[in-house]
Amino acid sequence: MTTLSVDEADIAWGSDAPVLRGVSVEARPGEILAVTGTSGAGKTTLLSAMAGLLTPVTGRVLVDGEKLVDRDHAVRLGVVLIPQDNGLAAILTAAENISVAVVATGGTPAEARRRTAEALEPLGLSGQANQLIEELSGGQQQRTAIARGLALRGNVLLADEITSELDAANRQRVLELLKAEAARGVAVVFATHDPEAAAACTRELHLTDGEAIWARA
Repeated sequence: MTTLSVDEADIAWGSDAPVLRGVSVEARPGEILAVTGTSGAGKTTLLSAMAGLLTPVTGRVLVDGEKLVDRDHAVRLGVVLIPQDNGLAAILTAAENISVAVVATGGTPAEARRRTAEALEPLGLSGQANQLIEELSGGQQQRTAIARGLALRGNVLLADEITSELDAANRQRVLELLKAEAARGVAVVFATHDPEAAAACTRELHLTDGEAIWARA
């Protein structure tokens, strides 16, 4: 059971002015925290800091009380990020993208094969396992990225706008999978601009004008 917290953080990209100021939030085991806001409000910025990709200008990000240093440190602590741009290797198949990630985080080849199959099946992608990423539609690529994130079986799951390319049926399928992750004790953070998706989450943090306001605490 892992808790990720952001403590009084100003978060910026490089030397730019902070996108977010004085943000404090806790992602708790067994819950889905929705992060909402308009485009440009800072949803990706907040998740990037939670994932160790950005170091806050002030304040800190903690995983079970341990200060997060960088992305490698976050990976070691079991913080999984499903990025908005999916981050898949176009020259690999759907299955290879997942298996490589599992092995890179300590899984055996046999484990990687099993977890890959288990992750693709509920997302309706078993038939696309051996297709190259560049051969898949945008929605199929997004679901592959989700499958990869689920196969890594982290303690914290950060999901950035992962339903934006999906139809209603697949969006509901993904929400059910996020709920299943929370049910096994994962702290899930889901950035979304979809009010219906946010309403299905445990709590909602709304970003506006550089600040974080609790819509549902």
